[in-house]
Amino acid sequence: MEQAVQARLDRSRVLNDAGRQFALILEEAVLYYGVCDDEALAGQLDHLLGVSSLPNVSVGIIPFRARRTVWPLEAFYAFDDNLVAVETLTAEINVTAPGEVRTYLRAFAGLAGIAVRGAEARSRIAKARSALG
Repeated sequence: MEQAVQARLDRSRVLNDAGRQFALILEEAVLYYGVCDDEALAGQLDHLLGVSSLPNVSVGIIPFRARRTVWPLEAFYAFDDNLVAVETLTAEINVTAPGEVRTYLRAFAGLAGIAVRGAEARSRIAKARSALG
């Protein structure tokens, strides 16, 4: 687990490239998942709080009680209009078929529509962080 967390943090360094724009959407529940010890989770939440303040990054949090317009999905990353990477339990699948990419982009738009951003998103992240003690 520690190696996976470190790999994600290493990949996230691209977020500091001011020439790129990023929009991240997370379910509020994942802020509380116990997939690592509290110290590691606190570090991840602190990192997310820091990233959320970058001018080229928009962090959206889908509240626990949000009215769903899109069914919860597997993790996916839309790089552009031509490539979506989907994480499954055993593999990362690169989706390039235009119709499938459009479906993921529509799903992202739907999820983004129910997410809170800015101060409200940071407040929810901070609340999860403070729950760790």
